[in-house]
Amino acid sequence: QVQLVESGGGLVQAGGSLGLSCAASGSTFSIDSFGWYRQAPGKQRELVAVIRRGGRTNYADAVEGRFTISRDNAKNTVYLQMNSLKPEDTAVYYCNAKRIRAILDDNYWGQGTQVTVSS
Repeated sequence: QVQLVESGGGLVQAGGSLGLSCAASGSTFSIDSFGWYRQAPGKQRELVAVIRRGGRTNYADAVEGRFTISRDNAKNTVYLQMNSLKPEDTAVYYCNAKRIRAILDDNYWGQGTQVTVSS
């Protein structure tokens, strides 16, 4: 089992910055990737950024160049630095940990943290 606890959400004006943290505990040694997802009201949850074992990262087109995902292995913490925020970035942000399996991957989720960007 893996437990994830997010922190760092809040209210910010458009153009501002916020940083999110996700502290992981439990069987993190077997996790293949950590990611940040978000869900806006009335919309499906979507992938924002992912960092894989070895450090390779991928971003959604909507945040490429503005958001940065990183990981501190010593602290078992994953970060999402969000710059040049836009009102459309408003959503609940969730941390995810994925363990790849042969048939069905294991997915673990944090409780979510609200990010609100005012125009």
